[in-house]
Amino acid sequence: MKTMSKHLFGLVVTHYGQAANNRGETDGNITNLQKILWKNEPHTTVSAEAIRWAIRYLWQRRDPDSVNRFWNHDENDHEWRDSKWKGWNPDEPGGKIYTDDDVLGFMEAMAASKETDEQHAMPQRLRELRDEIADAEGEQDTKREAKARKDLEQFEKNIEKLGAKWADMEATDPKDAENVKRLAKEIKDIRRVMKLKGVTLNRRGALEVTRAVSLSPFEGEITFNAKSGEKTETSLYATEVHATRYQYGFALTPERPFLRDPSRVFDVIDAVIDLSEVGGNNSRFLYDFAPDSVIFRWTDDFAPRMLYGFEMDPEGNLSIPAILRKVEDGDIKADELFIGGAIVRSLDDKSKELLNGAALGNGAKAGVKAAADALKQRIRADLNLTERA
Repeated sequence: MKTMSKHLFGLVVTHYGQAANNRGETDGNITNLQKILWKNEPHTTVSAEAIRWAIRYLWQRRDPDSVNRFWNHDENDHEWRDSKWKGWNPDEPGGKIYTDDDVLGFMEAMAASKETDEQHAMPQRLRELRDEIADAEGEQDTKREAKARKDLEQFEKNIEKLGAKWADMEATDPKDAENVKRLAKEIKDIRRVMKLKGVTLNRRGALEVTRAVSLSPFEGEITFNAKSGEKTETSLYATEVHATRYQYGFALTPERPFLRDPSRVFDVIDAVIDLSEVGGNNSRFLYDFAPDSVIFRWTDDFAPRMLYGFEMDPEGNLSIPAILRKVEDGDIKADELFIGGAIVRSLDDKSKELLNGAALGNGAKAGVKAAADALKQRIRADLNLTERA
C-alpha cells in the first residue's frame, strides 16, 4: 500500500514594528500602505508576491548560482540565467534546475518561431507520437499502431518542409509585407498539419503563500516629512505608518512531483526563518519579517487548518486560541506541530498539556530556529533525506 504524501504547513507572525511604504505607491502626496477589510475593519497587508520575491532574493544573497531569476541592482531589473529553462526540457541535455524554478515555479508564453518549434514544439509532438505507438503496441492494437506510425512518418516528412519555410521567413525583408504574409500563412498551414501547439513554458509553484495581514486594525496613522535640499511645493509629503505585527501562512508538499528535489524543503524552511525586509524593490523602510513566533505542521492532512490563527491583544501579546481549540477537538494532532518563538513562553500550563506531543522549540531552546531544527530532523527521517551541508 502506497504511503500518503507528507505536507508542510506554516504560520508565521512577525516582530512588532512600524510598517511604512511597503510598495512605493502614493495617493496624492501620501505614501500609502496596502489595505483590506478584515473582520469588518481596515487592516494593512503585504502581498504574497512580495513575500515570494523576498524569499528568492534571500536565496540569491546566500548562493547567487542557486536562482534562475537574478535581481540586478545596477539595472534595477531581473535577469535570467536560463530563459529557456533547459533543465526542464528532456530534449536539452545538461540543463540545470534552479531552486527558485523548482519551488516558486515559472511561466512564459513563447511566440511561434523557428527556434521555438525546433527546441520545444516539434520535440513535444514527437514524444506524443512515439508514446502513442508504444501504447498501441502495449495494448496489441494493430490498427491504432498502424495509424500512429503513419502519423509519425508524415510528421517527419514535414519537419524539413517547415524548417525551409522558417528559413525563408528569416531571409525575407520584414518590409516586404506581401511575402511575409504569404510565408506566415504557409507556416501556419504546415504547423496545423503537423499538429504543433503553441508553446508555454510553465511550472506551477510548489510553494503556496498567503497574503500577510496585520494583527491590529489600521487607524490612519500618518507621519509628515520634508525632502532635503531646496524646498518646493512638492517637498512636503506624508507617509502612512502602522505599528503592528503581520501574520501569513504557507503550504508545501516536498515529494515528487511537487518538488523535483525534495530536499529543497529545507531551503524553504531556512528562508522563512531568516526572512528580513519584505516590500519588493520599492521599499525604503525596514520592517523585520523574520518570525517572532512560528507554527509548523507536518502532516498527512491535505488542509492546513491553522492559517491566520494568531491573535494579538492591545499590549501586543500573542495567543492562538483557534489552533488550541482545533487540537482539543481532534482536527489537528498535537504531535504534528512544531512551535517556536515568543508564543511558547506565553502558553499556560493547560495549553502546554493540550499540546503534549508537540515540539515546543527543540529541547531546552524555545526559539523559532530551534523549532525549525526539530522540524527538519523529522522531515529527514520521514522522507529518508540525507543531511545537507
